[in-house]
Amino acid sequence: MKKMLFLITMVFLVLAGCVQNSNAPAEEGGEAQSGDETSASAQTLTVAMTADQGTLDPAVTMDNSAWKITYPAYERLVEYDGASTEVKPGIAKDWNVSEDGKTWTFTLNEDHKFADGSAVNAEAVKFTFDRTLKIGNGPAEVYSVISEIKVDSDYVVSFELEENFPPFLSTLAANYGGIVNPKVMDHEKDGDLGQNYLAANTMGSGSYELAEWKQGEYIKLSANKEAKVQPGISEVYFRIVGDGATQRMQLEKGEIDIAEGIPTEQIESVQSMDNVELLQKPSLLVDYVYVNSSKGNEALQDSKVRQALSYGIDYESMIDVVHQGYATPMRGPVPDGLWGHNPEAFQYELNVEKAKKLLSEAGAEDLTLKLLYSDNKTWWETEALTIQANLKEIGVNVELNKVAYATSREMMEKGDFDLALGVWSPDFGDPYMFMNYWYDSVNFGLAGNRAFYKNEEVDGLLKQAATSNDQAEREALYHDVQDIVIEEAPYILLFQKDFVLPVSKSVEGFVYNPMLEGIYNLAEMTKQ
Repeated sequence: MKKMLFLITMVFLVLAGCVQNSNAPAEEGGEAQSGDETSASAQTLTVAMTADQGTLDPAVTMDNSAWKITYPAYERLVEYDGASTEVKPGIAKDWNVSEDGKTWTFTLNEDHKFADGSAVNAEAVKFTFDRTLKIGNGPAEVYSVISEIKVDSDYVVSFELEENFPPFLSTLAANYGGIVNPKVMDHEKDGDLGQNYLAANTMGSGSYELAEWKQGEYIKLSANKEAKVQPGISEVYFRIVGDGATQRMQLEKGEIDIAEGIPTEQIESVQSMDNVELLQKPSLLVDYVYVNSSKGNEALQDSKVRQALSYGIDYESMIDVVHQGYATPMRGPVPDGLWGHNPEAFQYELNVEKAKKLLSEAGAEDLTLKLLYSDNKTWWETEALTIQANLKEIGVNVELNKVAYATSREMMEKGDFDLALGVWSPDFGDPYMFMNYWYDSVNFGLAGNRAFYKNEEVDGLLKQAATSNDQAEREALYHDVQDIVIEEAPYILLFQKDFVLPVSKSVEGFVYNPMLEGIYNLAEMTKQ
């Protein structure tokens, strides 16, 4: 990704030649406002983020970074309720489920409209989920349990599930539950169901719509005049500022309102700014390393080698160095704060001698591995260097492979790596989000199992846990799976990160929801 310094960005924004997407409304007089002018307005919010985005199609993207753009542009049948993991009515005003858990019926509000003024009705809901299933990318796996979607009337729609799936309602509040205008088919090319168009445009009924996307510089959202909820902020700029020090300077000067990319080592200095508030909340965002168990270096197919890597990390030191203490070591794959977490799970700690012994038993001395990472997270550079230094102590040579974010995603999808840095946060409040995504072999690649891990016993237990109505039984099954996968170590479980965000004191109304990591409730936010 091309880094753009603030002055360059400002010049490009001022120029009348700033390119707009085909669906973007023309600025009066044909000129875009400068970054300084927009951020000074109470009608404009400016968020600095570190990297540009890939596709914005809700039926394709599984990336929270993209969801910060798409979530406010689409509405869903149900929505997360403030900071809670519970859901509330959205497009659907009420719903019911059959006794066997296989039929969900939703009655829709009749006053929701897409940005072009057309009605959000049962046909649009059916179209959206049918389209997702036909496209067959990551989100389709979430909804593979759907056998049929029926339009019962103009504003009543029902979902027939192949089997009982307890997390189903919660999945509808995730980004991939966003209802898409069926008129996207007017933009279909070569049978792509409009994927190419929605990669860089939005067609929803949310409070905002995508107005401009200047690749490598900024993404602009504008208020959707047809939306049910009209926001207090009319324009939102997501400005690409790859350098954390530059973000800090812009925040202090009031040129941006929210800084997502200030390195942890600079966070303390932010607290001294009179115009900035540092928000800190418990998070369900976890940081870990994918250990490519079947497609990477052949040595990684041996669980002893994978265990050695987990014993080779100095977790406490890494938290201090990388996050200045704003994190907690993970104990098992389900983070603390989400049901299904096992506080008694085995936890790897630094043990150099044990790591060396395991490598020797596996015949893997003088092992060289490539570590893949990108510029998507400000701390990954320091984290990669720390991992490199840690594993050198146990005799493993780590070669760093830093690539552009989009490239890293492509490589992870293909399994073209040995080790890779990753983060994950739940889209719905259920351990399914961690256990089934990470460890079920049907989810190889970006769908979730980026360690390319396969264990038939684990697959079977996960299937049981995903279809039981008994939460106590599900929790016991997930604990059993955790015992197995912790021992087999297809991931190096690093830490559970605190949510820390510097925000201008002029911004009001932001509510952090751990289910929506990196996503803003823009419709409810205002500026003084």
